[in-house]
Amino acid sequence: MAKTGMIRARTEPGLKSNVERILKKLGITSTEAINLFYRQIQLRKGLPFDVRIPNKTTMETFKKTDAGAELNTYETLEEFIQKMRG
Repeated sequence: MAKTGMIRARTEPGLKSNVERILKKLGITSTEAINLFYRQIQLRKGLPFDVRIPNKTTMETFKKTDAGAELNTYETLEEFIQKMRG
């Protein structure tokens, strides 16, 4: 089928550049990525990912981490796993 439908959208220049760099590494164009996205919407009859408003606890956590508070760092994956296991 001929591709004759046109989509025009505005986005932040930095976002556009970053995404196009990623798509180039993946070997696909912006047009191909948009078509993939649209196909997934068509197949799933909705967005191919959850879109939700974060709950109060999640929002508080975002605020803390954005401020650099209550962050945990680990030198290795093993250290992280040990911490998670208690």
